[in-house]
Amino acid sequence: MFGFYRVAAAVPRLYLADPAHNAEEVSALWQEAEADQAAVVIFPELTLTGYTAGDLFFQERLYRAQNEALERLLHETRSLESVAVLGLMLRHSDRLYNVAAVIRRGEILGIVPKSYLPNKREFYEKRHFQSGREIRGEEITFLGKPVPFGTDLLFEDTQELCMGVELCEDLWALTPPSNAMAENGATLICNLSASNELVGKADYRAELVRTQSARLVCAYAYASSGVGESSTDTVYGGDAMIAEYGTLLSRAERFRRESTLICAEIDLQKLRGLRLAETAYADAPRHPFRRIVLGALPQPSGLRRSVDPHPFVPGDLSRREERCREITLIQAHGLIRRMEQARSQRAILGISGGLDSTLALLSTWEAHRILERDPSRILAVTMPGFGTSERTRRNAVALCRILGVELRQIPIRDLAALEMDAVGHDPSVHDVTYENIQARARTEILMNLANQEKGLVIGTGDLSEIALGWSTYNGDHMSMYALNAGIPKTLVRYLVEYYARSHPELREVLHDILATPVSPELLPTKEGEIAQKTEEIVGPYELHDFFLYHFVKYGAEPRKILYLAIHAFENLYDEATIRRWLGVFLRRFFTQQFKRSCMPDGPKVGTISLSPRADWRMPSDAEFRTWIEAVDA
Repeated sequence: MFGFYRVAAAVPRLYLADPAHNAEEVSALWQEAEADQAAVVIFPELTLTGYTAGDLFFQERLYRAQNEALERLLHETRSLESVAVLGLMLRHSDRLYNVAAVIRRGEILGIVPKSYLPNKREFYEKRHFQSGREIRGEEITFLGKPVPFGTDLLFEDTQELCMGVELCEDLWALTPPSNAMAENGATLICNLSASNELVGKADYRAELVRTQSARLVCAYAYASSGVGESSTDTVYGGDAMIAEYGTLLSRAERFRRESTLICAEIDLQKLRGLRLAETAYADAPRHPFRRIVLGALPQPSGLRRSVDPHPFVPGDLSRREERCREITLIQAHGLIRRMEQARSQRAILGISGGLDSTLALLSTWEAHRILERDPSRILAVTMPGFGTSERTRRNAVALCRILGVELRQIPIRDLAALEMDAVGHDPSVHDVTYENIQARARTEILMNLANQEKGLVIGTGDLSEIALGWSTYNGDHMSMYALNAGIPKTLVRYLVEYYARSHPELREVLHDILATPVSPELLPTKEGEIAQKTEEIVGPYELHDFFLYHFVKYGAEPRKILYLAIHAFENLYDEATIRRWLGVFLRRFFTQQFKRSCMPDGPKVGTISLSPRADWRMPSDAEFRTWIEAVDA
């Protein structure tokens, strides 16, 4: 289902050196994972014996008891579709190995030995086991059947899942085996562990799992031994985690005395898209790996994981504040560098009383504050036209007064009327010509002022407008530095709110600007009020920003974007509404590429940019039919 898999990590209640009892706990948890539609469930290291059995690992009786319990478990679970990864001890060539067995439908599909054995302080694993790091390409007979054995095994289903397995210390090593597994296509790494509890170790362990998933652009499932292990010299807490590309999706409560199972949904299609589009993944060396076919695995019938409706905006307030502060510095220093290079004496921008021009003015003001320049060197120009409302004009004037910038008012009605007359356009016809003449008149004024004042025209259009082509070609589409080009509309709002919180003197006017409908104000007002509301024409910006993120970030297909949006906005928009605006987004994104192909310079702020010189290269004449058909299907 669009690359989503449900993965489980289990910590069974452990009966040390009692394989039969442990197999019962494993069977119950495995069946619970199966009932929850998990594709894969992993268990701790040395699942059936326990990790702390010590010299009992050398006992023939324990080895036989483990294998007898395993045979019963294989028989009991032969009807289960979920894949289980169990920890075992394995005798081979008169050596004892600590291994992970991958099992499905009562068959052992492959066995992976542990590569790195801890042998320091409280760990003395080399006393009992041998490293399997050099074992590749082997096949052994286990429980009377041939089984692939080695560190060169990957397990694949028929769709997105490619699974690699490592054990405990392997992750802590200088070069974890999972590196090579991921380099060769593994999208899910399973780690069977027995990690003891020390003060501060749990946080470090979680950071290892999280960062490894980020570095390898993969999902990482981890399960560690619980409190049933021996406490002679150390204590085990039963940690379990599932991470995806740097984010911890689920984590078990440690020190539980009963069996524990956690589940999380991972998006492997997204991870593969990120590997293709955003990382140097393909530069990594490839190595020979044997690939074991798992067949079709259980798919979740519905999505339980949260889908952020506003992917550009951090949900946590403290993180959002820090993000806003960082963006203000990126914008300000980007502008400072450009002004210094251009040797401009003034910054010039049109100010409408709307969100975008407000943010551009605030960021320009911040740049001057950093440089300790008089804010009056900023020239803000308000250019009332046929659709300018009193509210936006009043807010623009108030904002400029508080900031101490120079404000000039240059009405464009007469100039626009002259241009309409020049081309023979009837001013009573309020069509695209009527609107665009006004937008180009404003840009013409700003460019002429820049020449006159030796200044730099600051563009105000944001990333969402650039994606939709919601600008007038060679009008507001053009500037000398597009300061907001990397910021989507949903984030613009939070940045303006950030300035309102940071500067109490601005709070009242900024709150009124935030409450004003988004509008280009190019059509005549109705009784002094805004008549032209952008989101009624092109659709809600929160939807378009959601579409943009998933479309560009990892190349999500339209049907998946639709599915995710329905899930993310289930209480706000119905499916028909989302489908309609997704169609609008795709049509406009494709047909308006010609504007992006010649857009001015501007700072990249987040991971998504549409600059034709950096992040996004697309032909202006590409057909959108293939994408639209997927939405309409």
